[in-house]
Amino acid sequence: MSLKEKIDLDLKNSMKSGDKTRLNAIRSIRAALLEKEVSIRVGGIAVLTNEQELEVLVSLAKKRRDAIEQFTAGNRLDLAETEQAELAVLDEYLPAPVSDDEVRAVIQDIITKTGAASMKEMGKVMAEAMKALKGKADGTKVQQIVKSLLSA
Repeated sequence: MSLKEKIDLDLKNSMKSGDKTRLNAIRSIRAALLEKEVSIRVGGIAVLTNEQELEVLVSLAKKRRDAIEQFTAGNRLDLAETEQAELAVLDEYLPAPVSDDEVRAVIQDIITKTGAASMKEMGKVMAEAMKALKGKADGTKVQQIVKSLLSA
């Protein structure tokens, strides 16, 4: 079952169950995917690849995390809770996150393959790491680990 079909099915189920938070989250995911399809459409029907779908989901999750951070800082805990609930729904469609040790192992392999030895080559390592860990690890976490490994 494709992601689009799964989202459509989950949308119907959440409408039937009356779960407003879940319904809003799934609608926002569906809208973002449709928007991406329209943006890449050249002629007839555009179909998103798995990589493009993952890109959209990662972007939505990042927006939710940023909103939670800002609402919490602004002492708007009610809005932060809503965003947190929608992020939990969104996380169901993302690949399972990897542990810090697994991220460190992937980055160490990339450093070995590229021969990076200093912070000057951080961009090269980050580009490869983000390709390898797309959707599985937060970019901030990856950046911290790359910095610690290159500065050691």
